[in-house]
Amino acid sequence: MLTRRALITRVAAAGSGSVVFLWPSAAEAESEAAGPVLASTKGIPVGGGKIVKGKYVITQPKKGLYKCFSAKCTHQGCTVASVSGGAINCPCHGSKFSATTGRVLNGPAKRPLAQKRIKVAKGKIRLA
Repeated sequence: MLTRRALITRVAAAGSGSVVFLWPSAAEAESEAAGPVLASTKGIPVGGGKIVKGKYVITQPKKGLYKCFSAKCTHQGCTVASVSGGAINCPCHGSKFSATTGRVLNGPAKRPLAQKRIKVAKGKIRLA
């Protein structure tokens, strides 16, 4: 799918009255096919994580290993607030989840956080 900006640029580049459609480069096509950028790998500390847009929590349990989970606590739907000590922490009732697997470490939550598929490339983390 070609973005509006890319299409306008291509049409303008075609010049004087003739319309030429140019296919997007492989990099543009790959970028457009992938999900939105959630974060930069530089913004996710090893052993920690980051809450993104109040919807996702991205962690880096070990150097180069990135995980993404829903930021909604499975107890009552509060948004998790932090990642520390290998745990994703919910401020509402004290639930803690594994930063590696999303499983419950400490209740009252009984279900793990939903894991999200991501793609990590060129320093960017995107939904897969």
